Amino acid sequence: MSADVVIAGGGPNGLMLACELSLAGVRPVVLERRPERTRENRANGLVGQVVRVLERRGLYERLSGSKEPPHPAPGFVFGALPLNLSVLEDNPLYLLPVPQLRIEEVLEERAVELDVEIRRGHEITGLSQQDDAVTIEIAGPTGPYRMNARYLVGADGGSSLTRKLAGIGFPGVTRDTAVSRTAHVTVLDTMVDPATGGLNVPGYGHIPPFMHHRTERGLFVYAPLPGKPPLVSTMEWPMDPPGDERPPTLDEMRDSVRRVLGSDLPLGEPTGEGPFLRRRLTGGNTRIADRYRERRILLVGDAAHVHSAIGGPGLNLGLQDAVNLGWKLAAEIRGWAPPGLLDSYETERRPASERVVMHTQAQSALITPGNEVTALRELFTELLGDRRNVQHIADMMAGADIRYDMGAGDAHPLIGQWAPDLLLDTSTGPVRLAALTGHARPLLLDLTKEGSLAGELPGWRDRVDVVTARLHDPVTALPHDSAASATALLLRPDCHIAWASASTRPGPDDREGLRAALSRWFGAPLAA
Repeated sequence: MSADVVIAGGGPNGLMLACELSLAGVRPVVLERRPERTRENRANGLVGQVVRVLERRGLYERLSGSKEPPHPAPGFVFGALPLNLSVLEDNPLYLLPVPQLRIEEVLEERAVELDVEIRRGHEITGLSQQDDAVTIEIAGPTGPYRMNARYLVGADGGSSLTRKLAGIGFPGVTRDTAVSRTAHVTVLDTMVDPATGGLNVPGYGHIPPFMHHRTERGLFVYAPLPGKPPLVSTMEWPMDPPGDERPPTLDEMRDSVRRVLGSDLPLGEPTGEGPFLRRRLTGGNTRIADRYRERRILLVGDAAHVHSAIGGPGLNLGLQDAVNLGWKLAAEIRGWAPPGLLDSYETERRPASERVVMHTQAQSALITPGNEVTALRELFTELLGDRRNVQHIADMMAGADIRYDMGAGDAHPLIGQWAPDLLLDTSTGPVRLAALTGHARPLLLDLTKEGSLAGELPGWRDRVDVVTARLHDPVTALPHDSAASATALLLRPDCHIAWASASTRPGPDDREGLRAALSRWFGAPLAA
């Protein structure tokens, strides 16, 4: 039994990678040790660039239930400090409050539509590598068996067995000083503020919804998520952490809230249809794999990096890992990948994970108790009064500040960035860029008056699509910090810009630059 790619792990990252590979013409096999989809909800939504990434694949409407494109959030938090995003001209921070259960369901539905084979109740138990394949030992519902694959991708979480079997180290730190408790509950209607949806706690005051609320004794969050009873979360830093991972009782939740707020908050059992979350976590890990690739084995998502969940960056990081890796791995399997393309996965995504580790550690420091931390928060509050600092932090949390090295120097300020949301005037009418990227193929947007650049692509037409159009509103279409307008954009399948031009009439240098970018990212042209 053999496959082009075996993916260990059928969570969001593994399923997203499977979809990307299938779109690129490769049929992966997903192995998931759980016999059925988990009913435990481990996240409550998506934060950052990934919201727009999913729209570029036609998945946003399925998740949001809305035909409207995503809109940036007016506010968010950084280290339990409010971020007023409404002051930004170019707000990059998008939110999609959808439970992870639903995210997994939609990604699995899409994978099945793309003929991805998903084997539940199948778990990797061993592996060995050859020059041209990986041999995988698997325990399945009917007994052990063996598969050969050209590549194996570990998407099996922070405790990844794939990573361990491949001999890839996972350096970092483990801390056991904090205890967090989370539960679905009910609260008294009289305590819910009708204007904000937050809580008015007698003896304490108003607590806005969804915001991390720090006191000198801990952290409190009230999240009235739609369609479910509200979630209440606390975090404390006890002198002697109990190390108990059992779900907290409702009395324990009440006691923790009392310690954090210094006031009683009556909590009742949740009502309605479950499943309901009740979880206790002690400490946490911050680790990054010492390499993302060991010959024919690669890692994505939590298998490659773990960090604090503060600010909700996990799926933003992991799903974009999958989108970055998918087309590159498919190119390698289909035989047109230029040298070094697959290695660029780690080159590009490791700095992104290091940046997430940095800002989640910074946020974790800002929420801890202590007078020194309170003073630091006062300073940060002053700094967040400056719009430039708000922009910097919003870009960082969204992942919108990632700019890949495309080997094109500074030929155009958009090169390396993620393509902005464009409205294009085509021969058939206005079209949003998101409507052109669902097939996950490279795309040349020829926005010149003559539409003459398509003539440079005969040797790449099997890999690269071309759309001739005009910017619907050139004044507002491109980012505000763009130093020049664009008349042509070459997009990789992950929607990062590999080449761009500002020439209204592209000359020999522009055409040479385009051909160089095509060869660098999409391989040698076919012979005429």
